[in-house]
Amino acid sequence: MDKLNTATQQDTLGDIGIRGAYVEPLKIIAAPGGPVLRMLRKDSPLLPKFADGFGEIYFSEIETGQIKAWKMHKEQNQLFTVPVGRIKIALYDARGASFTLGSLVVMELGRPDNYKLLRIPAGVWYGFQAMGDTPALICNLADMVHDPGECQRLPPKNDVIPFEF
Repeated sequence: MDKLNTATQQDTLGDIGIRGAYVEPLKIIAAPGGPVLRMLRKDSPLLPKFADGFGEIYFSEIETGQIKAWKMHKEQNQLFTVPVGRIKIALYDARGASFTLGSLVVMELGRPDNYKLLRIPAGVWYGFQAMGDTPALICNLADMVHDPGECQRLPPKNDVIPFEF
């Protein structure tokens, strides 16, 4: 089981039904000229997995209506947030040793009402689609530098994941 700060976990984290995947509500702070969007604080219960530092932070833009699916990292854990636009994201647990094997979770992330931090654990397939009239922007904090040989991909329509965007 992942080592999370259980004192704050029950107060701030949402277990989404896949082992190791959680969401944490994020704060939007009103400010003159536009809001400040928090992504991560050092007291976040999602941060302990990244205690040895992080690999990289990058942004992924998804054009309106486009789908980016499916991807699975064998070792890399990720923290996703969507500060611009909205996405529909699906996670599928195909890990043989997981007690949530076969679980599928579909959720929306983005502003204004679903600004959250999503933890995607290694071994979980994920894909997403931009929703609405504008492109969406994902900020991804990964615990290791991207290695193309460390991940696997599937096309949006496949025989492994029981979901189509």
